[in-house]
Amino acid sequence: MEKVIAALWAPPHQSREDFGAALLATLPQALVAAGASRVRLNLRDGTVAPGEALVQQWQAPQQAAVVQFWMPSANARFRGDVDAALAARSAWFAAWLVCESEIIPNTAHPCSTNVSPGKHESTRRTWGWSQASFITFRSDITREVAVAHWHSHHTRVAIETQANFEYVQNLIVRPLTEGAPAYSAFVEECFPLDALEQPEVFFDAVRNPAKFKANLDAMMDSCHAFLDFSRNDIIPTSQFDFAHLG
Repeated sequence: MEKVIAALWAPPHQSREDFGAALLATLPQALVAAGASRVRLNLRDGTVAPGEALVQQWQAPQQAAVVQFWMPSANARFRGDVDAALAARSAWFAAWLVCESEIIPNTAHPCSTNVSPGKHESTRRTWGWSQASFITFRSDITREVAVAHWHSHHTRVAIETQANFEYVQNLIVRPLTEGAPAYSAFVEECFPLDALEQPEVFFDAVRNPAKFKANLDAMMDSCHAFLDFSRNDIIPTSQFDFAHLG
């Protein structure tokens, strides 16, 4: 099995909310019918709008949604129906083959039906919110050095300094579509909703200014050691899990 990450761009005339609603209504079922499994959607909807200050942007316009799924093979000859489903529901999409490493599995707040008010019964929104991060390694260090820092030092920092209840690293193996942005990896971390607007919640340091400063400094020092901040796209999203479809 191979894992695919795809970023989707909304048509210029369509709001993020309308674009996300349209994806929720048909994309997971279409991807499963096309041979994908364990589908997950990350959408920039109204629930996460308060976290707009957390956005980091390289692409303009920026992606409005992310879809993650697995296939027996992500080779182009087997992706025709999947690519068609993505193309039919977006202005443009880019896809990458990735190698997943599940650092913190979500056992604290597993996805459940009807946790998002007003959604139809098949909608399964994860509690809290998900930071969807397309990141790029610094060009002045080798990929091997960047990965070594990320997988050793930075992984520990991310676990110890944040209130994340899910943490998944996806190292990009290769782009699957022409013109895909040259990211190095995709990272997904889930947090309580309060972390959208309260940095002290994000950094697991509520009512503890000294701990907040120490955690923030440790995170920033580690990020600057291996990331190119001018080539990242980081967006707050609502996570919807459709693994139950297949």
